[in-house]
Amino acid sequence: MKKRNGIMNKKSAPYMMLLPAMAMIAVFMFYPIFMTFYNSFHNYVLTKPKDYGFIGIENYVALFKDPIFYKSLYNTLIWTFWNVILQASLGLAVAILMNIEFKGRKIYRMIVFSPWAFGGMVVALVFSYMFTGQTGVVNDLLIKLGLISERIPWFATGARARGVLIFTTTWRGIPFFAVSFLAALQSIPGDYYEAADVDGAGTLYKFTHITMPLIKNTVILTTMLRTIWTFNIVDIIAGMTAGGPNNETMTLPLYLMTKFNEGLDIGYSSAMAATMAVMLAVFAAVYAFVGGFGKEGDL
Repeated sequence: MKKRNGIMNKKSAPYMMLLPAMAMIAVFMFYPIFMTFYNSFHNYVLTKPKDYGFIGIENYVALFKDPIFYKSLYNTLIWTFWNVILQASLGLAVAILMNIEFKGRKIYRMIVFSPWAFGGMVVALVFSYMFTGQTGVVNDLLIKLGLISERIPWFATGARARGVLIFTTTWRGIPFFAVSFLAALQSIPGDYYEAADVDGAGTLYKFTHITMPLIKNTVILTTMLRTIWTFNIVDIIAGMTAGGPNNETMTLPLYLMTKFNEGLDIGYSSAMAATMAVMLAVFAAVYAFVGGFGKEGDL
């Protein structure tokens, strides 16, 4: 009996040690998610506590009739797509350069990693001043280089404001991809490249047939995570444009925050948050499946 109890204790010990962590996850992650979905089916306005009650899918019906919701969704998709594409592409190029031995590589790495150290609101404030129409350093530099003849009001139109936002977040997001891709590149055995050199393979062939297949899982995971994070960015957009002009840079997370602050409507805001959560969960599952995440790339 003692022996059996000892075996049972050894088998159950790992799970017992995981209990505190699981309890914390349940309290700070699963419970808020459950309450978000629960509140989305209720009329829950903080300024009208007496009207609280179950209303079924009315919040979702109101959400899907809201034209700003669809505009925000479109803006979010465009914003996320270009951010991830540019950050991943430039991050890979930077990682390849960091993986090459050259003088001053440590200083180069320090410069590359530095944008990741700044908070979102700090970045928004700095770049807002840089792109200010009358006093911004960007306009001043472009005029001195002879590229423009008069100052450009960068935040006056939706296309320009969106471009400035994408430029800003791309600058800040490159280090994430650079660090991740550099770690993946350094894990590739040098024997593969030596064998390719013996066979007379060129640089492009080695990149497409050795490098990319072996870092495929890293590419899939990082782009998926960055897509989710970029989709949910609020601070930089709120700090630079606040969704303007005319909601041209309004994204779903910013609209959710704005809508809640205006009416303190937890039910409607929860419906929007739940919709966003489902969209991202479906995207992550489909993207990982289609991309073949977890499968080794073919050399």
